[in-house]
Amino acid sequence: MEEDFGKLPVTEVVTRRIQEMIRSGEFPPDAKLPSQRILSERLGVSRASLREALLTLETLGLIRTLPARGTFVTGERTRAPKAGQNWRHDARYSITEVFQTRLVIESEMCRLAAPVITDVQLTALEAAARTFEQAWRKGDLLAHVEADLDFHSQIADACPNGMLRMFYRSIHDVLTESQRVPIPNTEVSRMEASISEHHAILAALRARNGAMAALTMRTHISNTASIAGALLVEDSEADGP
Repeated sequence: MEEDFGKLPVTEVVTRRIQEMIRSGEFPPDAKLPSQRILSERLGVSRASLREALLTLETLGLIRTLPARGTFVTGERTRAPKAGQNWRHDARYSITEVFQTRLVIESEMCRLAAPVITDVQLTALEAAARTFEQAWRKGDLLAHVEADLDFHSQIADACPNGMLRMFYRSIHDVLTESQRVPIPNTEVSRMEASISEHHAILAALRARNGAMAALTMRTHISNTASIAGALLVEDSEADGP
C-alpha cells in the first residue's frame, strides 16, 4: 500500500519515496541508483529537489555517492561513511561546534522548561518519544529523525525564555542535520540507550525538576555527540589536573 504523504514539502516527499524504494527492495543493498536525470523524471520532481533528498538519505547512511562511480544503496560493498564524514556544514561550523552549542543551549532550555511545562506539553512529548522508538524499530529512519526533532523542539517551545527559543529556531537547519549524522554509526545498544535517555528527560520534566532535566539532556547530547564524531571535552578534563 502506497504511503499517504499529505501536504509535505516536495523534497520531503521525494526523500520518503526513495526510502520506501530502498526498504521495499526495489533498490536493494549495493544497487546503483539511476542517474539524477532519469530518477527525477521517474519521480516527477526537479533535479534540485532530488539532490536535496539524496543528500538527506546519504547523511542517514541509506545511500553512498562514490566519485566517478555513482550513487549506491548502502550495503556490504558500499558501506555508510564513518562518524563525522557525512557532515555537510563544515564551511560554516564543525560538527563539534554544533554539539558544543547544543550542549549549552538545550540543557539550559530543558532546565528552564521543567518548572513551567504543562501536562498537555508532556503528553505531546510522550507521543514524540513513542514515535521515536517505534520508527527506529520499523526501520523508518526519516520518521525516526523527525520524531527526535519534534521531541527536542517541543522542549524548546516549552522554555519560557523567548530569546533562547528564537535562537534555537534560527539554527533549525543545522540542528536537523546534527540529529541525522549519528544514525549510520548508531549500534542497536546505543539506540536503546538513546530511547532510555529520552524517557529519563521526560521523567525529569514530569517531576518539574530543573536540575535533573538539565543533567539528563546534557548526558543525552554528550552521548549522541560521541557517535556523531564530535569531540566534546568534559569539564574535569578542561580544568586540568
